[in-house]
Amino acid sequence: MRLVIASVGRFRGGPLQELYSEYAGRLPWPIDLKEVEEKRPLKGKARMTREAELLRGAIPEGATVIALDEKGKSMNSQDFAQMLGRFADDGVQTIAFLIGGADGHTQETLGKADRLLSLGPMTWPHLMVRGLLAEQLYRASSILSNHPYHRA
Repeated sequence: MRLVIASVGRFRGGPLQELYSEYAGRLPWPIDLKEVEEKRPLKGKARMTREAELLRGAIPEGATVIALDEKGKSMNSQDFAQMLGRFADDGVQTIAFLIGGADGHTQETLGKADRLLSLGPMTWPHLMVRGLLAEQLYRASSILSNHPYHRA
């Protein structure tokens, strides 16, 4: 199974990039971070629409798409691991996680996603979400392999 994180914005070094790299480097699955960024000073709906286009362009063909959104399903780590395990058992080749920009995702993006996932009711900076997601992906892999990292 291959993982793709498609995210608005670019790392420019620092602790958030280090956090992401730490956990992404531990994963047993190959992972690609696809950063997209609109340089033009668009605002509001125009910016969200353009970011949605860029994110769609980063999704590999045939991928199962999970959009991170505050209205998505909130899962504990065990449930998240079970979901990933079912995907693997079902032969899913690629899972693409979409992280929107400061204004979130368009309704079209949310409607086309296979699943919506929430990391909780709080709002997180989109660059930080990459590290949080990478850690949860690693935790899920440790749960699935009975590794002691996850101590539930």
